[in-house]
Amino acid sequence: MEEQTIFEIIHNMDKVTNKLIIQWSKMFNEDLGITHILVLGHLLKSGKSRPSDIARNLGLTPATLTHLSEKLVRKELAIRIADESDRRIMYLGITDKGIDIVHKANEYGQLLRRNLFEKLTGEEKEQLLKIFGKLNEPS
Repeated sequence: MEEQTIFEIIHNMDKVTNKLIIQWSKMFNEDLGITHILVLGHLLKSGKSRPSDIARNLGLTPATLTHLSEKLVRKELAIRIADESDRRIMYLGITDKGIDIVHKANEYGQLLRRNLFEKLTGEEKEQLLKIFGKLNEPS
C-alpha cells in the first residue's frame, strides 16, 4: 500500500509539472524551450561560463548544451566570448536581449504558479509549504 501511495504522489507531481511546462510553452511564444531558459538563467546568475560548467550544473550533456547554445547565439540571446589568456577556451555570456527573455519567462512562470495555487486554501498552502520544506531538507 505504501509503495502505491508513493507512486501516486510522484505521478501526480509529474503531471502538475508537465501541465505547467505545457501551459508555459503555449504562453511563452519565443521559439525557445524551458532548457534554453535554464541556460540563460544560469548565465544571468553566474555570469559568463564555460559550456562544460553550464552542462554539469544543469545536468546536461556537452552535446546538448552545444545544440542549445547554437540557437541562443543565433537568436542573439547569448554570445561566445574567447578567454583573453587562452583563445582556445570559450565562454558563453548572456546579452541584454537574453536578460529580457529570462525576465519575461519568469513573469509567465510566476503567473502560471499563482493561477495554480489559487485553487488551494490558505491552510492547504501552509501544509504544502511544510511538506516541500521537509522534502528539501538535507538527507
